[in-house]
Amino acid sequence: MFRAAFLIAMTFTMTLHAAEPPRLPRDNLLVFHDATGAVKDVRTVAEWQLRRAEILRGMQTVMGKLPGDEKRCPLDVRIEEETAVGTSIRRLITYASEPGSRVPAYLCIPKAALAPNSSKKFPAVLCLHGTDNKVGHGVVVGLGGKANRQYAAELAERGFVTLSPSYPLLANYQPDIAALKWESGTLKAVWDNIRGLDVLDALPFVQSGKYAAIGHSLGGHNAVYTAVFDDRIQTVVSSCGLDSYLDYYDGNEKNWFPEKGWCQTRYMLKLANYRGRLEEIPFDFHEMIGALAPRNVFIAAPLHDGNFRSASVDKIITAAKPIFALYGHTERLQVAHPDCDHDFPNEMREAAYRLIEETITR
Repeated sequence: MFRAAFLIAMTFTMTLHAAEPPRLPRDNLLVFHDATGAVKDVRTVAEWQLRRAEILRGMQTVMGKLPGDEKRCPLDVRIEEETAVGTSIRRLITYASEPGSRVPAYLCIPKAALAPNSSKKFPAVLCLHGTDNKVGHGVVVGLGGKANRQYAAELAERGFVTLSPSYPLLANYQPDIAALKWESGTLKAVWDNIRGLDVLDALPFVQSGKYAAIGHSLGGHNAVYTAVFDDRIQTVVSSCGLDSYLDYYDGNEKNWFPEKGWCQTRYMLKLANYRGRLEEIPFDFHEMIGALAPRNVFIAAPLHDGNFRSASVDKIITAAKPIFALYGHTERLQVAHPDCDHDFPNEMREAAYRLIEETITR
């Protein structure tokens, strides 16, 4: 009986995918497909939700389907080491994000949160690291000696609990993506982050259910991807984390072969299938930033970033802004263009911290 029901469901799903209408324009988010497949103008939030659902389907076409309860298991958080740093405690922990996979993470806790008989709850931030194959997630807690990347440590000193998971297939975190049945490293990372939020939800000293996510470079787009799938993230900060797939390194085709650029196993190998037809990729950052509305989004896009084009970021903002306007909150989508290269300078981090303080502190 189960097998028959499964086959019927699979047939229905394949029919839906076969009938999926052509991709809607990435630079016009105010259109959607109705039940007949006709293109209609978005006039209400409810109609926008239909377009948003199509964006999520497009993402999962490439990333793989976001799991449900079948991947959930007890978190089994373990403290591996603990260090006092300034006014906070830094713990290296691991947690089980799914059966057969434990995620290393740094958990930074203000000492006041651990005071005896304290009942105060502290706001928390998911801090996602950039590409670092030596210390990985250690870079955001001030390890590894890389300047302007220590945002998890700085936020902890400001009174936030911070969780910094390692990104799969970097440094000491090498999960077997294929054996765990992930279609992309990107979605594995998203799932690890979602389960990281579950870790925060379970801590007695954390203000649960409402978080910020901040990241630089790889961490910048990792924050966006995760927030699209999990609305517990109410504020998103992305530094040097994105431009349109069409504009990535000026669209040079050499970056779209397997194990190059976005097409690496730790990202989305399936994107290599779109080499030579990038306009057909079924989602882009225009749509993903729009999908974050009406939450708070701050994008730092340096003028001289060699990885991601600042002019492309402006096109993304222009496309996404009408969705924030639809919700009546255009002020919640912000972009800044510091005069620097691929970096997260002091003034940008300070602006990010102020936004986080204003939006998730209760």
